[in-house]
Amino acid sequence: MSAEAADREAATSSRPCTPPQTSWFEFLLEEALLEQHLQKPSPDPPPVQLIVQFLEQASKPSVNEQNQVQPPPDNKRNRILKLLALKVAAHLKWDLDVLEKSLSVPVLNMLLNELLCISKVPPGTKHVDVDLSSLPPTTAMAILLYNRWAIRTIVQSSFPVKQVKPGPPQLNVMNQMQQEKELTENILKVLKEQAADSILVLEGALKLNKDLYVHTIRTLDLLAMEPGMVNGETESSTAGLKISAEEIQCQVCYDLGAIYFQQGSTNAAVHENAKEKFFKTKELIAKNGSSSLHFTIDEERLAGYCQACGVLTSSSDDASQQASPYSQIHSCMKSGNYQDVVKIFLEDNVTLSLPVQFRQSVLRELFQKAQQGNDALDEVCFKVCVCNTVCDVLQGRTIDIQFCQLFLKPSKEKIDFLLEVCSRSINLEDASEALKRKMAAFLKNLCLGLEDLQLVFMISSHELFIKLLKDDERKLLIDQMRKRSPRINLCTKPVTSFYDIPASASVNIGQLEHQLILSVDPWRIRQILIELHGMTSERQFWTVSNKWEVPNVYGNVILGIKDSLTRDLVYILMAKGLHCCTIKDFVHAKQLFAACLELVTEFSPKLRQVMLNEMLLLDIYTHEAGAGVSGERPPSDLISRVRGYLEMRVPDIPLRQVIAEECVAFLLNWCENEYLTMQVPLPLVQTNPYVKLGQLLAATCKELPGPKESRRTAKDLWEVVVQICSVSNQHKRGNDGRVSLIKHRESTLGIMYRSELLSFIKKLREPLVLTTILSLFVKLHNVREDIVNDIAAEHISIWPSSIPNLQSVDFEAVAVTVKELVSYALTINANNHFWLIIQADIYFATNQYSAALHYYLQAGAVCSDFFNKMVPPDVYTDQVIKRMIKCCSLLNCHTQVAILCQFLREVDYKTAFKALQEQNSHDAMDSYYEYIWDVTILEYLTYLHHKRGETDKRQIAIKAIGQTELNASNPEEVLQLAAQRRKKKFLQAMAKLYF
Repeated sequence: MSAEAADREAATSSRPCTPPQTSWFEFLLEEALLEQHLQKPSPDPPPVQLIVQFLEQASKPSVNEQNQVQPPPDNKRNRILKLLALKVAAHLKWDLDVLEKSLSVPVLNMLLNELLCISKVPPGTKHVDVDLSSLPPTTAMAILLYNRWAIRTIVQSSFPVKQVKPGPPQLNVMNQMQQEKELTENILKVLKEQAADSILVLEGALKLNKDLYVHTIRTLDLLAMEPGMVNGETESSTAGLKISAEEIQCQVCYDLGAIYFQQGSTNAAVHENAKEKFFKTKELIAKNGSSSLHFTIDEERLAGYCQACGVLTSSSDDASQQASPYSQIHSCMKSGNYQDVVKIFLEDNVTLSLPVQFRQSVLRELFQKAQQGNDALDEVCFKVCVCNTVCDVLQGRTIDIQFCQLFLKPSKEKIDFLLEVCSRSINLEDASEALKRKMAAFLKNLCLGLEDLQLVFMISSHELFIKLLKDDERKLLIDQMRKRSPRINLCTKPVTSFYDIPASASVNIGQLEHQLILSVDPWRIRQILIELHGMTSERQFWTVSNKWEVPNVYGNVILGIKDSLTRDLVYILMAKGLHCCTIKDFVHAKQLFAACLELVTEFSPKLRQVMLNEMLLLDIYTHEAGAGVSGERPPSDLISRVRGYLEMRVPDIPLRQVIAEECVAFLLNWCENEYLTMQVPLPLVQTNPYVKLGQLLAATCKELPGPKESRRTAKDLWEVVVQICSVSNQHKRGNDGRVSLIKHRESTLGIMYRSELLSFIKKLREPLVLTTILSLFVKLHNVREDIVNDIAAEHISIWPSSIPNLQSVDFEAVAVTVKELVSYALTINANNHFWLIIQADIYFATNQYSAALHYYLQAGAVCSDFFNKMVPPDVYTDQVIKRMIKCCSLLNCHTQVAILCQFLREVDYKTAFKALQEQNSHDAMDSYYEYIWDVTILEYLTYLHHKRGETDKRQIAIKAIGQTELNASNPEEVLQLAAQRRKKKFLQAMAKLYF
């Protein structure tokens, strides 16, 4: 019996014959799925849209008796719906290619998170911290599937998406699309932040070298049973659909290659990693055969990736490198040897080996470099464009608009080069008649488009022109030119203004839209829009690209502008400016915002203030990314503008919350505590949550350095954060009459959501502010936890030691927040020993002892010049040493335990002796004896080895005791120096072991 048949039989046999004690809706859904797609053998998979239907029903919010919208309840109906969605995906064998084509990012994210949940992946645990080899095969496969999808989604989001033409406007459909778009962007933002972790997970998967198993319908049914009914089969190594190690490696290599290739646009060295992964994928496909792979790979795309990597990376095969025009062009572009690029294009006009898309991409890159101020490239752009145009003519394609634009002002040199390209691109002896007619028509139309008769004569008298056109054709053309010449002489006005360029119906609108997407020059954008509006008045050109995004608060005002050209121009300038801010291209952002400000000043005071606000935010970003990095204070003018924005009281002005957030963070980062504490207007504190939070933080930090730490402001800040981290509890009576408690994680009890607070904190860089807020969350974490899992932090004593209502605080969210805050703080300063101790305590509390030791040792190393000086006692407190001892004990490093027992203020002989009695030690044992300075411990070691008959080890211990510097008769200073020297060597040895 096949695996699929077994799945169908198991699923149908476990299906009840009578409706379960749930609603008929659930029963009918399960019946429909199982009967239609599992009982009936069919080559067609079940429709993927069933997943959407099931998950939408399961995530539908409920409404309570007070007509308040509540999150979807975790009841049996919703669990069945989620299980059905997982079963459909299992029937499709979890093929990401099929799922990604049919499901949106939010739906697929929900599906894979449900897979992680049902596969028993611990919630809140970073996948990068989990050892895949120690997990059940289905759990490890679920983590791999999620991280593969995350990487693929990031890569897919970087590709341009063709804009779908909007249909008739429907408000509910537009709102739904906008919500889905915002949700997708939020998910993408999280995936990109976690991209480095996902890459590490997939890199770790390449080292597994063992088969894994993915959930089938049968294993999902087993997991859905009551705990007492499961016989443990789902935890075994053979449950589910087997995926071989070679298949896993092949697919993971391909996905890693794709993300490395995408990252190579900003880091050329990463292309080497991409190349390695793609070529490894090719080897695996060649070895196993593409038909044997469970997950299909697009071999055409793989070949394209391999070819691109061969161009972008160096190769030891010089002959192949020289033979490839791609690599030659790439090398010339990289070195700035643009004349050789023109030569290669000229030669390729005969062989036609370069694809047209590649030719156009090279030309676009040259245009972009020319727009950035390299005037010397204008001539190169023209020459490459001419080569491309002649190639298009010979292959029967439409002439590009760029050629028409570059030929608006023809010259003798341009005509000479054009004729040279035409002559070298066609061999009249071997060319077909069709090819000759194409070239003749091109030269003839070129003559008809020129106004200067001298330039027309240059073409008509050229050898190529004479051979291609017959005598009667040439005479007819000359007659046409003579009839046109009086009109030409009248047209003496040069084309100086953009408004004078007439719209031509022959120009391809798509090409102009393409230029509109690429351009960041405000004047050029204005030109293109005027030309587009001259061609058609039916289009809304602000919808050309789905990457042009303007906040809704601004969009409503901009789209209310009556003039369509002005509306398009304002929307596109703002959208491009905001995009440039996002990618930190502040120079172009300033140009775009300045042009937009000049435009809206003429007709809209409201939009003028909007642009002034956005330019303030841009100036903050520019300073923080430039002079602010080196610690240079911002100019007083910028600080005054920030204060002015916070105090602004202009009615009906659309405001973005992020600007207030950045302004408060800016003032905190530059220690403007006096202003935030004493000078901020009271109404502003009451209406703006970020200002209130900033004021409390500033007041608390301001009082910290003083001799007496005032706890009043600290208490106010504590209460605000506790409210933010609290959950709203509601009681609901079920069908059985029992009352259950429902918790809502993101409640509105506080002045902002916890996610908003975390986002705000991640904008802070001032160490004192970060230490203050971090110590607050650590204290909040410690309130409920027992003393074993306590986390230490600086200034922790200023916070209250209890909370009236412990049940109202979401301690799980607090623990996650502490982890994220410490990780962020260490990106600001990786050498802050207090933050390193907090990170170590977190790992200790979560039973990750090796990682905890790493950070305990790192904290000591950074504050003692790698242990060459004594570690301050406020860093290595007795609590820290005891936790290091416990870590070593649980890692079976018992000799290290005995040595660390000496570090305590009072040597813990009981623990040391017990550790030394252990014979199964994973450390270097007697090699560590030279680090022991306590004679009592050394004497015990001598006795222990004598008792065991271990003569060699006993001699090592005796040798350690016999060192003169350990003689009890020595002065105290000598004994302390001996201890300090051994501490230093031991900690350095430990650091080399755990770093």
